[in-house]
Amino acid sequence: MNDLIFENNEFLNSNPAFPIRVLSEWIYPRDQIQKFKITDTIVLFGSARIPSPEDVQKEEATFKSQLSGHAERIWKNKKSLLGIYKDAQEFAKLVSEWGANLHLTGDKRKLVVCTGGGPGIMEAGNRGAKEAGFNSLALNIQLPYEQGTNPYADPEMSFRFKYFFMRKYWFIKLCRGMVAFPGGFGTMDELFEALTLVQTQKIARIPIVLYKSDFWKKIINFDMLVDFGLIQEEDLELIHFADSPEDAFQFLKEKIQF
Repeated sequence: MNDLIFENNEFLNSNPAFPIRVLSEWIYPRDQIQKFKITDTIVLFGSARIPSPEDVQKEEATFKSQLSGHAERIWKNKKSLLGIYKDAQEFAKLVSEWGANLHLTGDKRKLVVCTGGGPGIMEAGNRGAKEAGFNSLALNIQLPYEQGTNPYADPEMSFRFKYFFMRKYWFIKLCRGMVAFPGGFGTMDELFEALTLVQTQKIARIPIVLYKSDFWKKIINFDMLVDFGLIQEEDLELIHFADSPEDAFQFLKEKIQF
């Protein structure tokens, strides 16, 4: 075999080359982020399964085609979440405009929206930024389903990771605040990792917003964690509930420390 080693795909995808793959997921995003002079992000999480307004009818038809009471009940519940797509879109616009103004007024900081790069709420975040005329980061992940990069992500600021832990590193590295919209396991994972890192002082304290308070308070009983002595009452101060894009944005704007 006379191929150059760094062009040998069989080797690069082998177990011994694991450190090389990890370094690639650190070096390339770092260089691109530096190229675009990004210093700070507001991270936006949420379900990949919340459809855009354009896809609502298709989603409804999918559930109705199942002809079961269970599917009908799920769709009824899901309909209560459909409005958060546009809320995430509007929130991303507000953040992007503010971040651009930081840069234009002579501040050396450049703040942008950062999402997971996929469909649903992630798409809404990248879409809101793009419609406002600004770039945004998209940190996608290789998955067996539902995680194609959304069409509103900027190609030069989009990264598709193999490893969750490297993707999480970049979510947190530049993060100055985050908003968790309703979501499933992935959203919960990112939320609780951020809460844990702040609680244990592994990272500087960042404002964390839970969007759509009735959803989060029904899904997670944070007060019970206090009642059982599993977290401190002051740990609840790490969380702010919001029900409008303006409330979420104003809270972050007031609490962010550069």
